[in-house]
Parts: sequence; C-alpha cells; structure tokens
Amino acid sequence: MTTRTGRDEPPRAAHPSGDPGTGPAPHRQPGPGGSTWRIPVALVVLSVVPVVAGSLRLLEVGGGSQLLPTNPRIDAFPAPVVVHIVAAVLYVLLGAFQFSARLRRRRPGWHRTAGRVLVGAGLVVAVSALWLTLAYPGAPGGDLLWAIRLLVGSAMAAGIVLGFTAIRRRDIAAHRAWMIRAYALAVGAGTQVFTQSVGEAVFGTSELSTALSVSSGWVLNAAVAEWVIRRPSARRGRTRAALAGS
Repeated sequence: MTTRTGRDEPPRAAHPSGDPGTGPAPHRQPGPGGSTWRIPVALVVLSVVPVVAGSLRLLEVGGGSQLLPTNPRIDAFPAPVVVHIVAAVLYVLLGAFQFSARLRRRRPGWHRTAGRVLVGAGLVVAVSALWLTLAYPGAPGGDLLWAIRLLVGSAMAAGIVLGFTAIRRRDIAAHRAWMIRAYALAVGAGTQVFTQSVGEAVFGTSELSTALSVSSGWVLNAAVAEWVIRRPSARRGRTRAALAGS
C-alpha cells in the first residue's frame, strides 16, 4: 500500500547510473587542455628535437651556416635528404593531431583529408629512408644498423599500405592499428634522442653500441604502439564499433 499526502508529487528524475531520486549528472565537455589533446601535444613535444635538427639541415643544404655535426650523406645526396626531412616533418606534426578523438569526431572530413596527405607523406618518408640506406651503406652503426634501417623502413611502408587498404574496406580497427604502428616507427627519431644519449654515456660510441642505442628507440616505440593497440579500453572500443556496424 502507498500513503497519499493529499497531492501527487512528480516523479524524480533518474540518474544516468540507474539510481533513482538523484538529478542527472552534469555533462562535462573537455576543454582545449583536456585529455583529448594530451597525446597530440606529447607527440609534438617528442618530435621537437628531430624537427629542429631537420630544419637546421635544410638551412645548411640551402647555403646557411653549419650548426650540426657533419653528415656525409647530406653532401653525397642532398636532394633525397631534403625530400626525406620535409616529408618527415609534415608526417610527424600533422599525424600527431590524428590522435585527437575530439578532432576526429567533430571534423571527420578533416581527419579523412589529413589522412590522405599523411599516407603520401609517410610513404615518401619510408621510401626515401630506404633509398638513403641502400645508397649509403657506410653510415654509423655498421652492418647491423644498416639492416635494421631497411627493416624499419620496410615495416613503416607496409604499415601505411595495410592501414590504407583496411580503411578502404571499412575495417576501422585494423586501420587504426596499422597507422599507429607506422607512426610509432616514424617518430623513432624523437625517442632515439634519449636512447642514444644514454647509450653513448654508458657504452661509448662503438658501431655496436650505436646500432643498439638507435634500434632501441624503434623497439620502445613499437612496444608502446602495441600496448596502445591491445590495451583493454581499446579492445572494448573495437567491440562497440563492431556491434554498431552489425
């Protein structure tokens, strides 16, 4: 039985969590400094040193002062070096903003257009890196690093192609995974700033230590990329996307 008080009271709004009697929770929109921008900003920061170094190389090739250590590959092949640097700067900076969930949701057209540009720029980065590696086998790091550079360049190109073909067949999960892998390899130069500094301080500048310290930058990035792809929240997101499309 229910007791009447003489007037009927309107029912109270239910909370989104299902608990009755409480008002709806306020809807909060993340601001420009919210978590949706933390990853792009972090990736841009990681790329600052390689971007600045590449810009100084471009000035050097253009006849400016030499502010960085001599690189024999620049004197031997200036044109492909310029192409590689310009494409790499575009790829790492523009690509960082593809990781903003808010930007993808609010401007899907921008995301698609930027993605097409990034496919072209990323392939130029990978192919020019392979060309420079094959044309100049005497770079520091010896045969071991030479072989690893070929592997990384090939893996990056393959990741971009696989990511592009995945989105063409509307496999968003595979597209996301392959593009993350390719981008992780591309920003390896940012991580190598730290791994090379530690490697040289601890093990010196031998061919083997250089090869291992440079390679460890790519290995760390690849490991982080796989964690991002396979973490539980990412798997839940892929499940929701599959259910929505079924």
